[in-house]
Amino acid sequence: MSSPAESSTEQTPRPARLAAAAAVAGVEALGLFVGGVYMLVHALTGTSGDLTGAATGAVTLVALGLIPLAAARGLWTRRSWSRGPAVITQILALPVAWQMLQANSVMIPAGVVLGVLAVTGLVLLVNPATTEALGIRRPGQESPGQEG
Repeated sequence: MSSPAESSTEQTPRPARLAAAAAVAGVEALGLFVGGVYMLVHALTGTSGDLTGAATGAVTLVALGLIPLAAARGLWTRRSWSRGPAVITQILALPVAWQMLQANSVMIPAGVVLGVLAVTGLVLLVNPATTEALGIRRPGQESPGQEG
């Protein structure tokens, strides 16, 4: 016999928008990890001029990747707390994407991808189906079983 929490998860399937939001956060986490490892490899192989700065940047990117990773896991498992870090990640990704688009380099396509991911993630995270699946009430909405 399953617990009440398990049976409620089994009865209501995960909305596709929630799964997509978790995937967006997961892709962003992966991107931060890959960027951090790339910077670390360049720092350790001596191709960067400033070893300390490059290593610090690499560790920072890897550490920052933990935020969208935790958010992705929380969204996937329907934890209401996970929407906050996921939304913050998307909002912080927008100016980073803008800066990447201002560069005259190979960063422009990465900026386009990041911008599309951030806007898509925000749209998915504020969608009513996502909000409902996470058990987040809108302002003025009563709790189930609460009388007005």
